[in-house]
Amino acid sequence: MSLLTERFPQPDADDLLAGFVPPPHFADATFATYLPQDPTQAAALANLRQFAADIDRPRRRGLLRREPVLLGRYLDGGFGVGKTHLLAALWHAVQAPAAFGTFVGFTNLVGALGFAPVVEALARFRLICIDEFELDDPGDTVMLSTLCRRLVERGVVLAATSNTLPDQLGEGRFAAEDFLREIQGLAAHFEVVRIDGADYRHREGVPDAGGAEPDAVRTEVEARGGAVEDFDALLAHLARVHPSRYRYLLQGVPVLGLLGLRTVRDQAEALRLVVLVDRLYDLDVPVRSAGVRLDSLFAPELLAGGYRKKYFRALSRLAALHG
Repeated sequence: MSLLTERFPQPDADDLLAGFVPPPHFADATFATYLPQDPTQAAALANLRQFAADIDRPRRRGLLRREPVLLGRYLDGGFGVGKTHLLAALWHAVQAPAAFGTFVGFTNLVGALGFAPVVEALARFRLICIDEFELDDPGDTVMLSTLCRRLVERGVVLAATSNTLPDQLGEGRFAAEDFLREIQGLAAHFEVVRIDGADYRHREGVPDAGGAEPDAVRTEVEARGGAVEDFDALLAHLARVHPSRYRYLLQGVPVLGLLGLRTVRDQAEALRLVVLVDRLYDLDVPVRSAGVRLDSLFAPELLAGGYRKKYFRALSRLAALHG
């Protein structure tokens, strides 16, 4: 199999937009397969079932019969309570055209195509689902909030999720107040749906997976027809490919082996790596790595900084892909 570092994908706008569907990890997520473990989860399930029906309800027409605004939904809760499952189930349930993507995916789409073309492209959808709406980058938050406002003005309905930081679970677990403040003029267009419960993955602290021997990684990955990459070479290649195209780097890759895994200290390198990990997780691509263990992948100053939520999410996902 060709190395990822040999690939320079050039998808066009239609190809990029076609990727805004729930990832394979949630391809079979439905309301029926969501099993509530908490009263708030059961209430959220009922709320979104009705929301899906309201989205698909035929809209009234006529100058004297203005259609009332359908409020979007913001699913508010900690890690592992099924917010993404419910969001993907909503996407699967509606009959109207809908788009599903992560916050980073939508911001990368704007970076690749430009703001105005993205507004026009997304305005044709009745529902936009934004998973893991992030509040740690003021510029991106304002940009995506503006995009959402333009879409609401065009009659698009929104649904979103976001996570609190791992060190805030328990006290300050819910992020609705921060979310509604940061999206500014959009707040009035959302109904907050609070989802409580235990993390079904039972994640604790920083995962310490990885750290296998290089020969063992190479042997296993090559036997499975996967790609084996030098970690530093891959990081350098990610800087040459737009993040909106990382998904295409991974097409046809059954498993990824990383050799020479080291502690990442550069913020730009780390953020590009986070996007790659998100795409690996979306596509359910297993990972094997040699070098430092995952608990040493991101430098302590990064894990304590403003983007720490992204890094903890990436570590959790990498640990799952090593499983």
